[in-house]
Amino acid sequence: MIEYVFLAGAAAGTGWLMHRKHRLRQAGAPVPGIPCMARRPAGSGRWRSGRVYAGQGAARWVPGRGEPLVLTGGRATGVRVPSVKEGISINPGSRIVTLAFEGESGAGTGMEIAVMPLDLRELLDAVPRADAEDAA
Repeated sequence: MIEYVFLAGAAAGTGWLMHRKHRLRQAGAPVPGIPCMARRPAGSGRWRSGRVYAGQGAARWVPGRGEPLVLTGGRATGVRVPSVKEGISINPGSRIVTLAFEGESGAGTGMEIAVMPLDLRELLDAVPRADAEDAA
């Protein structure tokens, strides 16, 4: 009987702490940037977490660890859903935007950025599309 009282107290304490942590997160300011996973070159390499920042003229990708990469000259060439194999490494509900950079040619070049569907429009607004430039 004492065990049940102890377990009920532990569950109530855990619930209170989780509720408190949730309230603190909701009260905080939103984190700037678009959360994403990226890999370079496109189609190979490992996915690295980071954020895309669209302010200050040119978009840039800032990984969790390492040097930021300015996306100047990058053009969005396509959007697709992840394959089953990619879905193991990244969220299977995300969308992958393929970027091609000016001056690069050949297979395996460019970069892929995976974002959640609600962040896709914001990413496409930050990075110019290849078909928009061709039409102009």
